[in-house]
Amino acid sequence: MKESVNKTYEDQVHLYGRIWMVGALIVMVMVPVSMCIYFGAWPDPLAVLKGLLGVAPIYWTVCSIEVFTYAPMLGSGGTYLAFVTGNITNLKAPAAINSMEAAKVKPGSEEGEVISTIAIATTSIVTTLILALGVLLFSQLTPILESPVLKPAFKMILPALFGGLGVVYISKNWKIAVAPLAFMIVLFLIVPSLASSVSVLVPVGALVAIGVARILYKKGKV
Repeated sequence: MKESVNKTYEDQVHLYGRIWMVGALIVMVMVPVSMCIYFGAWPDPLAVLKGLLGVAPIYWTVCSIEVFTYAPMLGSGGTYLAFVTGNITNLKAPAAINSMEAAKVKPGSEEGEVISTIAIATTSIVTTLILALGVLLFSQLTPILESPVLKPAFKMILPALFGGLGVVYISKNWKIAVAPLAFMIVLFLIVPSLASSVSVLVPVGALVAIGVARILYKKGKV
C-alpha cells in the first residue's frame, strides 16, 4: 500500500513538474518574443545563432551538471521547484539542506523529499514577497541599502550562510570534507578569476568529495 502511494506521489510530482518546467520555459521565451511583436523589430537569426553558439553550450553543460548534483539532495519535488524558481546555489539548496538537518532526516529519503520540497516552496514564496515589497519600496530603501554602514554587511551574507552550513557538515565528516576544501583553496589561489564560476565549481567539488569518500571507504577509514 505504501509503495503504491509513493509511486502515485512520484508520478504526480513528475507530471506537474514537467508541466511547470515547460510552462516556465514558454513564459521566458515569450517575453522577448512579445517585445519583438509589440515594437515590430526582430533580430537577425544568424546573429542570434552566433551569439547562442558562444554562450549556450556553457549553460547546457552547467545545467546538466547541476541536475545530477542537486537532484539527489533536493528530491524530485524540490528539484522541479528549485529549477523553475531559480537561485539554487545561493538560496534553495542551503534552505533545503538546513531544513533537513533541523528535521534530522537524510537527503534522498521519503521524509527528506517532503521537507526539502516544503523548504524550497517556502523560500520561493518568501523571496517573491520580498522582491514585490522591494520593488514597491525601492526608491525609499535604496539610500538605506547603499549606505556605507550596511553595504559591507550585504557582501558577507552569502559567505556567512555557507560558512554556517559548512561547519555542521565538515564537523560530521571532516575526513571527506578536507579534500574538496583544500582543492578549492589551492585552485582559487592559483586561478583567482575562477571565484566567479560557482555553478561549475560546486559540482567539481562534489565529484572530488565523492572520489575521496570512495577511496577512504575502500581503505576502511570511513
